[in-house]
Amino acid sequence: MRPAASTPLHVPAWMTPHNLLRASVGVAVLTIALKTLAWWVSGSVGLLSDALESFVNLAGAMFALAMVTVARRPADADHPYGHHKAEYFSSGFEGILIVGASVAIFWAAVMRLVHPQPLEQLGWGMGLSLLSTACNGLLAWGMLRAAQVHRSLALEGDARHLMTDVWTSVGVVVGLLAAGATGWLWLDPLVAMGVALNILREGGRLIWQSSQGLMDEALEPARLARVQAVLDAYGRASGGAVHFDSLTTRRAGARSFVDLHMHVPAHWTLGRAAKARAGVEAELMATLPGLRATIELLPEGAETVFEQVEAQEEQEGKA
Repeated sequence: MRPAASTPLHVPAWMTPHNLLRASVGVAVLTIALKTLAWWVSGSVGLLSDALESFVNLAGAMFALAMVTVARRPADADHPYGHHKAEYFSSGFEGILIVGASVAIFWAAVMRLVHPQPLEQLGWGMGLSLLSTACNGLLAWGMLRAAQVHRSLALEGDARHLMTDVWTSVGVVVGLLAAGATGWLWLDPLVAMGVALNILREGGRLIWQSSQGLMDEALEPARLARVQAVLDAYGRASGGAVHFDSLTTRRAGARSFVDLHMHVPAHWTLGRAAKARAGVEAELMATLPGLRATIELLPEGAETVFEQVEAQEEQEGKA
């Protein structure tokens, strides 16, 4: 999907959600190898927690790639609005994985706190960890930019997970440096507990974000304002002959949906009204690529049965 017209961001053509998620899978495998080796040579539970989270990165990237593939499927008889919401499942699944990893990390840290062990070869361990962190950070930066351009929730979720991994790794290295400098072995598991709590928060945020998307959340205020600006401009251009109401919006992954009523003078022919509606639809789609607008034509002063019932229910509620 091409980027929204108002975004200043540009990414190379190859940086599609599919390609970046494939790269995420490859980087996750590399990161697992580097961080597992870092834990093996150092014995640090902090580095172990980092390695465990990398397994979550791998599972999340693979599931995100699968959901992005599903989301690209065209609408069919069973899914007339398309499959765009599949990306929300990716975000929710990754959030659940993160929560599970945080529990495992916290438990491992508690065990190491109860039974401390000396740390060895910290230089090699931290070096390998920082190398994997650099790979994750570079990939996450590119994925976040591409996610804004392509409006891909699955890509954004995976990128933010990778950024969490970056800051987690930095925190682990700081903990190891402190433990090595002071000789206080409890600093290593203490940092691991902090890591667990941090990624638990990120997992909860991703689960909440996906749940809101599945509940047909409205357009973001900035994008809704752009829709309203188009309608207001058209109303002014018609000299007040045309006005719009009953505007409702929802989001489904990269796709946006807008439903509204367009009131036109009763003496207009159906052909003239349809032509005017087509002009509004074209302007809305040009303003927000990926938008699907459904506009119902009504003569001036008319209301739908739904509006009449809704108004009656509102009056009864006030009474």
